[in-house]
Amino acid sequence: MARVLFINGGSEGHINPTIGVVQELISRGEEVVYFCIEAYRERIEKTGASVRTIDDQKIINAFISGGRNYLPERINGLLLTADIIIPSVLEQIAGEHFDYIIHDSMFGCGRILAQILGLPAINSCTSFAQNKASFDKILEHPSMKIPEELAKPIYDRYHSLTAVLKEKYKVEIHSPYEVFCNPAPLTIVYTTREFQPDGDAFDQTYKFVGPSLSSRDTQAHFDFSAIQGKNPIYISLGTVFNQAMDFYKLCFEAFGNTDYTIVMSVGNKIPISDLGEIPKNFIVQNYVPQTELLKHISLFITHGGMNSTHEALYYGVPLVVIPQSADQPIVAGRIASIGAGIALQMQSLTANGLREAAEQVLNHPSYKKAVDNMKASLQRSGGYRQAADEIFGFLGR
Repeated sequence: MARVLFINGGSEGHINPTIGVVQELISRGEEVVYFCIEAYRERIEKTGASVRTIDDQKIINAFISGGRNYLPERINGLLLTADIIIPSVLEQIAGEHFDYIIHDSMFGCGRILAQILGLPAINSCTSFAQNKASFDKILEHPSMKIPEELAKPIYDRYHSLTAVLKEKYKVEIHSPYEVFCNPAPLTIVYTTREFQPDGDAFDQTYKFVGPSLSSRDTQAHFDFSAIQGKNPIYISLGTVFNQAMDFYKLCFEAFGNTDYTIVMSVGNKIPISDLGEIPKNFIVQNYVPQTELLKHISLFITHGGMNSTHEALYYGVPLVVIPQSADQPIVAGRIASIGAGIALQMQSLTANGLREAAEQVLNHPSYKKAVDNMKASLQRSGGYRQAADEIFGFLGR
């Protein structure tokens, strides 16, 4: 039995794909110590892992202090979290032995901790993968250009922060790519090469295992008899960017009092009573059991988070994607490029535009055909069991 140190950040999209992997590793005899924020303690403990926590508010404050307007500023923010994360982790594992480390690809100190501890490292990538070439291409894109008067202080700060970390922890940081993407000798990517942009450009150190879908413990209840035989449309903006009162009311305008049955999840940040009068053909809840619901719906109107998108494709559901932030615009573009749905922009969204996009996807068989092709690819990919196979294969080498 090996002891595994698992380091992760604090959002649903980064936590959920790892749950099945942790359960599978434990079922095969591994002992897992999992670092996350307190909000996910119970969820991770149910896998059988031992949970240690890190202070999410201190991490967020440090990250934001790096600046938010440009990618190099966010890289500096990740470096600024090191003096919170690294001492906390090292203190909590003092005197313990670990055989390898698994770290999240976008959690800024994963690669640094692997170096400090001298452990074989595995990168857990819950978004689209990036290699050095694709990351550099992003930095060189015209949209990433930083005004000259701002660029020098940002890069000076980067060099200062990396110099301090090198001196303090005796680690090597060769490029911003290493800070932002945490490359490792093995990267587990929770999608397929077919869905990954430029999938063929990634070498065999990247293992595309497909979506890691495991039974999700949820307190959400839903009366499935209310949608039986109705092939409803499902609307959700996920768990982070869901404070969107105007959007929800726009959905009422687009689909209210039509022949469509609509299920809408609004999260816990908006009281349903604040939405005003709800059309009779709408079922509105704070949460729904999404993976179960997707087995029954005809169209998913979504923010385009990787988890939600994978779940829809896995169950053969076409999409209308309205990206909010992070990697969601890239996901939306990918959905449009493979013909599995339509991408819209929130800033220019109208009720008529949303309804017309939904009807186009519902009424043109090409969208369902494209989704079914991707569904087959995802369902044969292996998911968390394949991830565990790849991890043991790597360790064996």
